[in-house]
Amino acid sequence: MLKKANESRPMLEVNNIEVVYNHVILVLKGVSLTVPKGGIVALLGANGAGKTTSLKAVSNLLHSERGEVTKGNIQFEGKEIQNLSPSDLVKSGCIQVMEGRHCFEHLSIEENLLTGAYTRQDGNKSIKQDLELVYNYFPRLRDRKGSQAGYTSGGEQQMCAIGRALMSRPKMILLDEPSMGLAPQLVEEIFEIVKNLNQNEGVSFLLAEQNTNVALRYATYGYILESGRVVMDGDAKELRENEDVKEFYLGVGGEGRRSFRDVKHYRRRKRWLA
Repeated sequence: MLKKANESRPMLEVNNIEVVYNHVILVLKGVSLTVPKGGIVALLGANGAGKTTSLKAVSNLLHSERGEVTKGNIQFEGKEIQNLSPSDLVKSGCIQVMEGRHCFEHLSIEENLLTGAYTRQDGNKSIKQDLELVYNYFPRLRDRKGSQAGYTSGGEQQMCAIGRALMSRPKMILLDEPSMGLAPQLVEEIFEIVKNLNQNEGVSFLLAEQNTNVALRYATYGYILESGRVVMDGDAKELRENEDVKEFYLGVGGEGRRSFRDVKHYRRRKRWLA
């Protein structure tokens, strides 16, 4: 019975957390979400809704910005993680790919990838095998492995950032705005790789995205944040077909695409704000 219970336990549980910056600014207001093992969960919403703060609350990166979780708890594989250091959390299998990619610009692509293995102690042979695995998923990185990261394209840097995370052998990746600044074709390529990593390597994903359309095509479940609160959640397919989501996040209403002036109906029409 215990084994079955463990098998059904989610990878990540965020339970009614509040986040405060500088001891006074309340940013997250009772956020709860779940990421199942082997799932891809999308955290959606406009800029400033609280998506990045939610990810940093999980990865314990708030303290560097004078933020802290003041209520609720966060569990990874059934264990509370609020008191873990970011490096210990990486060792446990949870790692964040930051918004804006944050590659080491002066290092080569391959050197960047190898920095992702700094917490590992299983020897150079295993690290080289995983480096080859990364190159198989990102063949463009193999071609550019000797290039200085700062002189590669935005898409290549995003691939490098995800590949670097893979080098830590993660169980779950927190992926923040992977589509930011990328051409639509590259966005599709990145999300296809995310899907393949999920299906083939069993990596769970919690991804924060403003591009609701593409996120809901690849995710299995979604949460919509507004002003630090979860205002709607559900299966990705159900969210794609929801009229409010179609109008205000996908840009299409029941009668076709809406013009900008129709946005003034936003507060009246959105039923979850009633």
